[in-house]
Amino acid sequence: MDLCLLIGVDYHPSFQQIAFLDQETGECGERRLNHSDGEAEKFYRDLKQRGVRVRVGMEATGYSRWFERLLAELGIEVWIGDAAKIQTKRVRKQKTDRNDAQLLLQLLLENNFPRVWVPSSENRDLRQLTYRGVSELSVVFRLRSACVTFVDEIRSSSAPRSPRLVRATRSSNGTTTGQSTMQPSKEQ
Repeated sequence: MDLCLLIGVDYHPSFQQIAFLDQETGECGERRLNHSDGEAEKFYRDLKQRGVRVRVGMEATGYSRWFERLLAELGIEVWIGDAAKIQTKRVRKQKTDRNDAQLLLQLLLENNFPRVWVPSSENRDLRQLTYRGVSELSVVFRLRSACVTFVDEIRSSSAPRSPRLVRATRSSNGTTTGQSTMQPSKEQ
């Protein structure tokens, strides 16, 4: 299955600059798509509705999660690129959003796109749940350790200074009396 449309995306939290090439018609162009007004989502949903086969290439960023989910939902192939390796492939010194989108498109065309492995959305969700569980467990263990330390400090500060061990026993009336466990009984 040959791809018809290649799109290089320079992604930002509020917008994306794209450079695209339709491989069937040779049509190419650039656009800026806003996220807040739904323009970007409408653009990709329209491609899906028209049945266009698409591959999107973009740099790895931590703020594009919703966008990656949208493309996965639409069945659009997404390649995430290693930002450091992409930077080494820049020829122009001047860095602009247009130049970045064009470079990503060029790397897709030349089959020279430095892809990084990205877990599926299900795998990401599972990792997030595991991470939360581990972090919550670490809080529990730290609290337990702090409580044990606190109890040990209380015991050591109120312990008798003699070498005898004292065991607290409850008398029948509910009062506590100290009885030595090391002293011989008087009956012997």
